[in-house]
Amino acid sequence: MTSPTTPQLTPEQLTALGEELDAIRARVIADLGEKDLDYLRKVVKWQRGLEVAGRAMFYVPPAWPLAVASLSLSKILDNMEIGHNVMHGQYDWAGDPQFNSRMFDWDTMAPGDNWKHGHNYLHHTFTNILGKDRDIGYGILRMDEEQEWRPYYLGNPVYAFLLMTFFEWGVALHDLEVDELFAGRRTWAQNKDIAHRIVKKMRRQITKDYLLFPALTGPLFPLTLAGNATANIVRNIWAFNIIFCGHFPTGVATFTIEECEDENGVESRGHWYYRQVLGSANITGGRLFHVMSGNLSHQIEHHLFPDLPARRYPEIAAEIREICERYGLPYNTGPLHKQLGSVFGKIAKLALPSRPGRRRTTSEQPAEQRDSLAA
Repeated sequence: MTSPTTPQLTPEQLTALGEELDAIRARVIADLGEKDLDYLRKVVKWQRGLEVAGRAMFYVPPAWPLAVASLSLSKILDNMEIGHNVMHGQYDWAGDPQFNSRMFDWDTMAPGDNWKHGHNYLHHTFTNILGKDRDIGYGILRMDEEQEWRPYYLGNPVYAFLLMTFFEWGVALHDLEVDELFAGRRTWAQNKDIAHRIVKKMRRQITKDYLLFPALTGPLFPLTLAGNATANIVRNIWAFNIIFCGHFPTGVATFTIEECEDENGVESRGHWYYRQVLGSANITGGRLFHVMSGNLSHQIEHHLFPDLPARRYPEIAAEIREICERYGLPYNTGPLHKQLGSVFGKIAKLALPSRPGRRRTTSEQPAEQRDSLAA
């Protein structure tokens, strides 16, 4: 939740902020072209090459560690720099069917259609609004002091470790909203189509990674099975760490429904941008690091412009930072170890009840937010 020290902008400033950021978006869109497609095709070529190399090396037992490393890198690229970005519609403008957000699917347990609703719509529309953005804690963790504490949250660090290890499974099941089911605010009938897509996608992924490819290596089946499972876990851990570092380090703000109810006014676009900046954090690093993170190391830029090709974020980052400084807005950034340490510290801290006076009581919260948190 925003605090008394959070910079407050006037309606005029919010309108001006919106116009400046809209201008950046329009400028980048006007410049999109073949160079962006060439970049994506190059990444896809590397991803496929790494996958072929990894699966081939499973036939040579001494090369098992290299096989796992190669397959892990392939899955990270597929998940982060290709799948996540293509399914955001970042390349729909190109008219290339293989990079169309409606047709593309990734090598992970989460069905694309489910994910696009939960992520592209719910998360990116209601970023960091408690009671609206289900990515705050994923329905499992307590990641903000405004979330009502319950004894269940004493297991926060354990739940976080399990979610990190099996992140693709957690993301796949996220849209079932199991916490809402237990609270009686959602029915199994509402989940019928969602669950069908999950089962179908999981069956395909399990068959591919844990039956088909291991079987193709004959007597090396157990080694290949273990290698595929290890590569998936490596990808899960990497994706979890990058995503959590972009959303939950110290200094990242959350918002109540009341604080955002005026986003339908003339300054609404500016306030939406304002919320994205305050609710995001970047991770510093080199070019390869940014590619392997899907450029979600530029989470601030991604939240501002989720439909722009992520490769463009580094080139506008300095300009975004300058605008933030001009408007007195924090530009939360730091190295991976700093942001990750901050996230893990928050997970541990929020396992315990908040100190008196640090959080409003439930009765003081907006009704919609109170209902959504009362599980």
